[in-house]
Amino acid sequence: MLHQEFETPEELKDTIKCFWYNKRDFGELQSGFEILPDGHAEIIFLFGSTCSIAYNGGLQPLQSPFIMGLLNQPVLLRGKGRVEIIGIRCFPWTIFDLLGLPSAKDGVRLFEHPIAQIQPVLNRLVYTNRIDEALAYLKQYFLQVRSRVAIDSMLSKAGVAMREANGAIPVGEVAAAAHATVRTLERKFKQSSGYTVKDVSGLMRFEQVRNQLWLYPEANIAGLAYDLGYTDQSHLSREFKRYSGTTPAAFARIHKEGYHL
Repeated sequence: MLHQEFETPEELKDTIKCFWYNKRDFGELQSGFEILPDGHAEIIFLFGSTCSIAYNGGLQPLQSPFIMGLLNQPVLLRGKGRVEIIGIRCFPWTIFDLLGLPSAKDGVRLFEHPIAQIQPVLNRLVYTNRIDEALAYLKQYFLQVRSRVAIDSMLSKAGVAMREANGAIPVGEVAAAAHATVRTLERKFKQSSGYTVKDVSGLMRFEQVRNQLWLYPEANIAGLAYDLGYTDQSHLSREFKRYSGTTPAAFARIHKEGYHL
């Protein structure tokens, strides 16, 4: 598997965290891979073999592009053959404004949108291995979109405070950083993302724990709980299992053995 991340142009940093490219070969037999929740929502373009999502006991094919929204539990995708992916990792309070769509709490969202018109151009670039050109094309597309979209400065300030604290910040402090009342912030935040400040903060904090255990599976879990503002190790473990379906110790053990979902 190949995974690369690309920096966001300065003009897009208030809406998009990064662009990324991933290539993987599932082989001739269909196999699955698990997507864990995190604190971002993504626009996903697919190339090559089709992918499906496990849904209601069956498989639903994914059209390109689609939105991988905020998740509250792991999602299983299945594919076979070679699949290439380009993702635009957005902040959950900006993705729907960027696309001009109403907010929703769908984890995986199939949608009709003019952005689908750029799929043929990306197909040609990806299939001829011109990934840098495909990324440059996407960045230019979103620069043009961003110039026509008004992003709420209150939400931008709230987002900065949440990201700087890695989600370990009370709602009252987020509101103070955004120069807003808690009530006003919560109303606007839910309108823009479909979720509450607390929901997104919890996912941000889980993402930090997940990333630390991915990179350092021998990390001290009690120490992570302290560093990331959990009440104690039990609190961290409950939240981690809520989002991942497993305990942090079991997750670390799997990755220590070199197995990656």
